Amino acid sequence: MYLDAELAKLRDRFKVTEENEDSIPGIRKFKKRIGRLNDWWGAKMLAEVDGEQCRQYAKERGNKGGSRRDLEDLRAAINHHSAEGYHRGLVKITLPAKGEPRDKWLTRSDAAKLIWTCWRYREIQKMSRGPMKGQKVATDKRPLRHLARFILIGIYSGSRAGAIAAASPIPAVGRSFVDLDRGIFYRRRQGDARTNKRQPPVPIPPRLLVHLRRWHRLDSHAKNFVQFNGMPVTSVKTAFKSAVRLAGLGTGVSPHTLRHTAATWLMQRGADPWQAAGYLGMSLEVLLNTYGHHHPDYLSDAVEKIAKRERKVEGNRGSFDPVLQLRK
Repeated sequence: MYLDAELAKLRDRFKVTEENEDSIPGIRKFKKRIGRLNDWWGAKMLAEVDGEQCRQYAKERGNKGGSRRDLEDLRAAINHHSAEGYHRGLVKITLPAKGEPRDKWLTRSDAAKLIWTCWRYREIQKMSRGPMKGQKVATDKRPLRHLARFILIGIYSGSRAGAIAAASPIPAVGRSFVDLDRGIFYRRRQGDARTNKRQPPVPIPPRLLVHLRRWHRLDSHAKNFVQFNGMPVTSVKTAFKSAVRLAGLGTGVSPHTLRHTAATWLMQRGADPWQAAGYLGMSLEVLLNTYGHHHPDYLSDAVEKIAKRERKVEGNRGSFDPVLQLRK
């Protein structure tokens, strides 16, 4: 029931049919999560779902973040079951604690290296015949070049991967419209319902807008700014992982790192937190808690005042001397 309803949403989101849905990584992962849940919970009754069983599942699963995601699906399935009127009681799912938020971000040098790697890389093939049989030869294929656009849009707009992949100069259902005339990026795809993941319209920075307009001039018939072999992309995780490895950026860098990078750069450059939160489509609380320490004004007042000498008041001489004598 929940599986069918959720798969229908995912097919609509990725614009695929039931026959080719397994070509979408997000759908394959969802099915694997449901499979794991069925293996553990499938034979149990709702009355058996309690905190102890949830903790035991998380322990058996091993991966803390993965078990939390699985149990979130279980919670959604039970809520769907209740909403359809199939049970009346309250069933509570106990989730493992959230992990610490990631703070991995790219320097300007890292970003430039990653973009150039994507732009220059040529596919390597091993020759199977002829005088060069067995040798590895660079071909004319550029399998990572589409990522250069993805990275530029991600860093300068701070948008989520789905909005970047759906970015289009043509307004249509299922696309995130980029208004090249007014310079506005409508990140939420047309036809999508509002969710907790905010995707408000955002002005496009001039530097990025120049690129977007140029890409549109180069191919005015392209339906999306990021395409691979002339087709829109649904996920760049595999290609992105290859690009990160080729650029030598180490571990922990994913497409979502581009959003972390945008938030970090905004804070480092002293952007007003309220405006930065609106630009990124996140709450002010999340922005300050996760990225606030990058801001040049972070705790600046406290730093200034902690060692500042108090002025002496007449009639109470010496009572405001510094607590710590920093100089002898």
